[in-house]
Amino acid sequence: MTKFSDLALDPRVLQAVAEAGYETPTPIQAQAIPHALQGKDVLGIAQTGTGKTASFTLPMITLLGQGRARARMPRSLVLAPTRELAAQVAENFDIYAKHTKLTKALLIGGVSFGEQDKLIDRGVDVLIATPGRLLDHFERGKLLLTGVQIMVVDEADRMLDMGFIPDIERIFSLTPFTRQTFFYSATMAPEIERITKTFLSAAVKIEVARQATTSTTIDQKLIQFTPSRKDRSFTEKRAVLRALIKAEGEACTNAIIFCNRKMDVDVVAKSLKSHGFDAAPIHGDLDQSMRMRTLDNFRDGKLQLLVASDVAARGLDVPSVSHVFNFDLPSHPEDYVHRIGRTGRAGRLGKAFSIATPADGKYLAAIEALVKQEIPRGEMPEGALEGLSDRPDRPRDESRGPRSRGRASDRRERPVKPHAEVAALEPVAAQPVIEVIVQTEPADQPAARSDDRRDDRRDDRRGDRRREDRPREERPRDERPRDERAREDRRDDRRRKDRRDRGPREDQQRVVGMGDHVPDFILRSFALKSAPTPDTADEAPQVTEEAEAQG
Repeated sequence: MTKFSDLALDPRVLQAVAEAGYETPTPIQAQAIPHALQGKDVLGIAQTGTGKTASFTLPMITLLGQGRARARMPRSLVLAPTRELAAQVAENFDIYAKHTKLTKALLIGGVSFGEQDKLIDRGVDVLIATPGRLLDHFERGKLLLTGVQIMVVDEADRMLDMGFIPDIERIFSLTPFTRQTFFYSATMAPEIERITKTFLSAAVKIEVARQATTSTTIDQKLIQFTPSRKDRSFTEKRAVLRALIKAEGEACTNAIIFCNRKMDVDVVAKSLKSHGFDAAPIHGDLDQSMRMRTLDNFRDGKLQLLVASDVAARGLDVPSVSHVFNFDLPSHPEDYVHRIGRTGRAGRLGKAFSIATPADGKYLAAIEALVKQEIPRGEMPEGALEGLSDRPDRPRDESRGPRSRGRASDRRERPVKPHAEVAALEPVAAQPVIEVIVQTEPADQPAARSDDRRDDRRDDRRGDRRREDRPREERPRDERPRDERAREDRRDDRRRKDRRDRGPREDQQRVVGMGDHVPDFILRSFALKSAPTPDTADEAPQVTEEAEAQG
């Protein structure tokens, strides 16, 4: 049997591996490390949880043992699709390189640029980053990739499949073509494999297990049920999930619950907490410090249930996860392999439960076609759906409360009589009137008799009828219908606007003078000798001698 001591690794690396408690390499490690130490490009495909991270970390530390890093020019580069996976690679590097003088830097989002710039300026041997933050540092002029000797792309299918292809191509163009390249993933579709050929040179392909297969150490179960109503599917799925967790009992020491949408992650975590479970969410919209704190609590055993999106499905190594629950079947069948691979790691036994409704039929068929086996069916726990109310399920976005019915909706439902019909109603005097009289006068004054009150109300009704009999023009404004007052107001507004547009009337026009100062030419008088006739109308007027003297 092959041991780590047979792989020609650096003695300091072997010492760190032995202190970590490992003696025998996994199949992917035993086959990939010798080729990596020879300087060859490696394309590794293996099941999740088989030690792919160590298969490129150990030879990288050995190859970088000789040499020294320069400022802003890392000697090796590791790309990861998520912040959590990048942080995990950094932790593995710390474990295996603790007896060496190699330095590292972790470039991920959600962290200050200042601290990362300080590490890069001092020079690092290993740079572990996500593509976005790496390009941010490069565009700010804080990083040069011309000194990269070894480049690793972890979870290559996800990096190349989910929109990272332009970033990956640009990063590769910034590195020297003489670099050594490692591609690692649990799944590698044929079209993705064709893309990797443009980045690898005479690569050695290592496939220690059939592509996209699930581990035999995982007990898989598919729980199928049909919701009572379509609008209650989300509520009943949560009830089934709680029943499955309770049915496992103490065997479920900790578990990861996967949802397809970030919004559902928050709702499911909140629902579990309200029913007494120790649960917390983790997804890409949360602050990075909160994500790392939640993940650390889960690893340390302080948190039992981790409700996550697919951000936690790739490469996260928590060896002691006992259960995985797929609250939603993944839309990409490869993600099913990664999700359930969070349990049953390093030879341990694990369980994976998936909840499916009839609407998930196409996802289930794609998953079974990928893994080339039928997922064993399981029985839903008894009484899982008992005690649920008949209230319709809330929308998937439960951050908004149920829609309230205010007075406006009540008014819409009540039939409202037109004003003319209300005005035409006549009081019925023939029917007896039953009255309840409440005394509101002070105690020292005698209360009014009920007969007097009836007389007063009768007089009021008579006065109202007399006012209704008057022509509308003679009624006061406050007694006219509301729509009639509104028409009058609009008519008055139009009249005022027309007066403003026409200007003042002729009898209101005034001549405005010029003040005390009058120009001299206005004081001059011009008198005509005789009135112009039709024959002399075109001739110029004659100026009198008196006007000439004044001029």
